[in-house]
Amino acid sequence: MTVLYILVPIAIALVITAIWIFNWAVNNGQYDDLDSPAHSILFDDDDPAHLAAQKREGDAERDDSDQDR
Repeated sequence: MTVLYILVPIAIALVITAIWIFNWAVNNGQYDDLDSPAHSILFDDDDPAHLAAQKREGDAERDDSDQDR
């Protein structure tokens, strides 16, 4: 029974730490783009069509960030 006096605060501290880390990750943009890394493995990096698509995507992201200001 006395072990509960040690384990319960440790468990609460771990939960609070996990919530804090999750909030940090969300606020720092770690979950903003979940699709591109999964799709990038399908393309050859030297393919001209792939390079052009990456350039267009980068230009669109810059346009979006300019509009947010």
